[in-house]
Amino acid sequence: MLEYQWRTVLAYWPDYLHAAVLALQITLVGFLLAFVIASVAALARNSASMILRGVATCYVEAIRNTPVLLQIFIVYFAMPSFGIRLSAVTAGTIALGVNVGAYLTEVLRAGMSSVGKGQLEAAQILGLKTSTVLLNVVAPQALRNVYPSLVNNLIQVLLGTSLLSTIAVPEITGVATVVNARTLLFVQVFGIAVALYLVLSYGLSAAASLIERFAFKAPAAGTRRKQRATTRRLMGIRS
Repeated sequence: MLEYQWRTVLAYWPDYLHAAVLALQITLVGFLLAFVIASVAALARNSASMILRGVATCYVEAIRNTPVLLQIFIVYFAMPSFGIRLSAVTAGTIALGVNVGAYLTEVLRAGMSSVGKGQLEAAQILGLKTSTVLLNVVAPQALRNVYPSLVNNLIQVLLGTSLLSTIAVPEITGVATVVNARTLLFVQVFGIAVALYLVLSYGLSAAASLIERFAFKAPAAGTRRKQRATTRRLMGIRS
């Protein structure tokens, strides 16, 4: 009997596999969108402009203090009222990106604040452009300091894809719900769903660890000799 039940559920394996791939695609695109939004918002919150700070603060507070499910409904059901019609997958991806972007904003802002003021003052004295300082001084150290938090937010996007089943996105939870309605084998159906989430979560974490190993070889706070070498490189001086 048990063998028959598992064979019945595993007959839907191609649907599960397609759902897992879709969940992974939504996760990666949604996180990329969240990172872009967070980068802009973090810079705005640290800006000297009161207007930019106000807009960024309103965005962060509004998103962090409202349910993500409500945000998904707004993007999918309310946007057509303004003439913007999006597919369920696109709407869900945007909603998750906007939601996680608000949390990432504070993460990136904290990373930027962790960079020593002395380095920023030295860069200003050297007359370096703001873009050069951000890309070569602030960004590498800030990303290193907040990298674990970035990975945690990536996993949160993955887990958040389960909410997209409410707007008929055929991701893992959505497919599991459909299969359960057809087979009434709750334990097997959702057991496979749990296993897929675990595999994807640990897979993303492992991939992130490999990236960290190769991208951040040197310690964030280097010796004075390394800092002088960085300064010379930015100034275009050869040792």
